[in-house]
Amino acid sequence: MTDLGFDGKVAIITGAGGGLGRQHALMMAARGALIVVNDLGGSVDGSGSDKGAAQLVVDEIKAAGGDAVANTDSVATPEGGESIVQTAVDAFGTVDIVINNAGILRDKSFHNMTPDLFDPVIDVHLRGAYHVTAPAWKIMREKSYGRIVSTSSAAGIFGNFGQANYGAAKMGLVGFTNVLAVEGAKYNVRANAIAPLALTRMTEDLMGGDFGAKLQPELVSPLVTYLAHESCESTGRVYSVGGGRVAEVFIAECQGFTTDDLTPETLRDNWATVTDQNGYEVPAAIAEETAMFLKALG
Repeated sequence: MTDLGFDGKVAIITGAGGGLGRQHALMMAARGALIVVNDLGGSVDGSGSDKGAAQLVVDEIKAAGGDAVANTDSVATPEGGESIVQTAVDAFGTVDIVINNAGILRDKSFHNMTPDLFDPVIDVHLRGAYHVTAPAWKIMREKSYGRIVSTSSAAGIFGNFGQANYGAAKMGLVGFTNVLAVEGAKYNVRANAIAPLALTRMTEDLMGGDFGAKLQPELVSPLVTYLAHESCESTGRVYSVGGGRVAEVFIAECQGFTTDDLTPETLRDNWATVTDQNGYEVPAAIAEETAMFLKALG
């Protein structure tokens, strides 16, 4: 079996000045990808900046024989997203891969959540993915090739205390990914999402001991690298990954309860049927979910 190489493919990786993004950049660069290392260099909560973080990773890549350029624009604005993509075009001529990895945390219980905590998290995670992917999408669509990997989280898929902002953004990225997969299909643009579990500066206060030691960020990068490769057929999927474990996560729909006389009372009396998970289906797009209705309604 031959190794998966990238043969000069151009990859933008946001939030690549450390943690997961740095590991993605190092692995893909070692396999021949040309990397735009984007990182504002801010703190975990998004404040401040350090323009040296991205350059350090670029230097690391070049020292190992790869090629990369640094970009320190923020993903949180349309102008920043445009500039990040333009950096790739100016340096390498195109964009083939976008890894939406940039993120911040501003955790607080929902009772105490305020707009200054909620909005910036949405801006970086969800709008940030849009701001970078949108200008890259035009290039990918025109040349009929692209790979997009966005970083979701179990906090959005399954919920986590104190992360209404983060969870909303991360589950939003699942919807974002699903639509990109549908719209990109005929242009050979594939989009997937990951829900990583890794020991980084964003999680070091939550994970410790032997368990945290097993969750090294470099164990997430093989999945990202595979999803970004031209041979990967996966699209519109979400994968949980951490500590060497990879598993698909999917949204399923029960067969449900159908009647010509739907009332609160008939629902009460048939709630077990509504929630019966036997025979569930996993629609790949809204058309397949609608087909379930057509089947049920005869």
